[in-house]
Amino acid sequence: MAVIGASNAAHAQQEPPQGWFKACTKQEDVDVCNVQFLRRAETGQLLTAVNLIEVKGKINRRVLQIAVPTGRLIPPGIGMQIDGGATRKIEYAICVPDRCVAEAPLTDELVNSFKRGSELTLTSVNFQNQPNPIKVTLQGFTSAFDGEPLQQSELDERQKKLEEFVSKNNEEFAERLKRAQEEAKQSR
Repeated sequence: MAVIGASNAAHAQQEPPQGWFKACTKQEDVDVCNVQFLRRAETGQLLTAVNLIEVKGKINRRVLQIAVPTGRLIPPGIGMQIDGGATRKIEYAICVPDRCVAEAPLTDELVNSFKRGSELTLTSVNFQNQPNPIKVTLQGFTSAFDGEPLQQSELDERQKKLEEFVSKNNEEFAERLKRAQEEAKQSR
């Protein structure tokens, strides 16, 4: 069962929301809490997402999910390494149009290793057989995991900031492309 889960103020507004956070919801007879970290490219494209999901109630399940962009080789899975330690292979569970998701059981041992660690390295292999390591800070993980979930208003604000970031970057990209096309026409 896959659960698809700055130096100055002006500069800070141009970055997408980052860092670990917890979101909890009630869905019928179950409570779902997700401690997550999202890393996006300047375009807003998802580079990686780490989700530690706990489902309690009529159904009880704990799962670690790691999402990466599509175009990955499936057999290697995602290599997960904490602070340069041994690499653990996380198998892919599903690929959807915008991401591939790897899953593993969420154990207390894994949570404690995240709490003790300082950096997580997640390595997927792209379709050209090139490893794509992504570094994820574990700073802030413990307070997100052990702390209270964000309120809906805080989650809405994060989503709004992300949408503004993507929109602004898309506008800037379109403007740069237009300028480059005009310059190319003039140099003919």
